[in-house]
Order: sequence, then C-alpha cells, then structure tokens
Amino acid sequence: MKIILKSDVEGLGGLGEIVTVKPGYARNYLIPKGFAIEATRGNLRQFETEKEAWKKKQARFMEEHENLKARLEEVGLTFTRRAGEDERLFGSVTSMDIAAALREKGFHIDKRSIQLVEPIKSLGEFSVGVKLAKEIVATIKVQVVKEE
Repeated sequence: MKIILKSDVEGLGGLGEIVTVKPGYARNYLIPKGFAIEATRGNLRQFETEKEAWKKKQARFMEEHENLKARLEEVGLTFTRRAGEDERLFGSVTSMDIAAALREKGFHIDKRSIQLVEPIKSLGEFSVGVKLAKEIVATIKVQVVKEE
C-alpha cells in the first residue's frame, strides 16, 4: 500500500515522502495516529498544495531544535554519588537521572531521548547524546564526582 508520510517516522522516511508499506501497518497504525495518509490521486493533489506549508513548518521545527541543541550543549551536569576505592559507583547514573537534572534546569527532555548505552557506573566525565529530532543530536557533559 502506498502512503504519504505527514511526519517523520523513524526507519520509514521523512515528511512528504511516498513509501510503500504493508496494508495492516498503514491502516492500523500510521493512518489512525496521523503519521500518514493513503496515496490516492486526490490526496496527492491536496498534498502538493499543502507541501509548501509543511516545508515551512518543518523548517521552523528544525530551527527550534537547533536552538535547543545550542542551549543544551552549554549545560553541564554534575552528579555526586557514593563510590568505592576503585572509583566504581555503588549505584549508577541513568538516563532517568539525567532527564530529571535537565528538568531542574528548565529543559523538558524525555528520558528515551537520552542516548545512554548503559548506565554510568564509574567516576569521571562523560559525553552523553540527547536526540532532539531525526538529525539533531545534542552532546552534554555529565560529570560524576565522589561523595565526601
């Protein structure tokens, strides 16, 4: 089934692309959630007239996220944790901890957007990615220091 994507769908395509998917995926997920519309002649004509407005909306969205990226990269987070003599933490610093610390600084970032492969379990300074949009990833500095 051919569909027109109304927004970016990870692993499938970006706004305005015409892609072929299985009918069940389109009818049960993409179309009801508003991610896509069926690629009929009428929808294609309507899409062409709305394309410019969508491009402007997408450009504004990307600009906002670029500004957010710049502000995020200026932020440094410091966590104080108990650690043993070998500088291994008794606990860990997780994406949930990072999201909570960012929320305290005024950024509302979902913990699933934080690209932390595994929790931080040692002292030191780390670079952590925060995925803001399809192609925009901010890198924040996370420092873990020993609790005295």
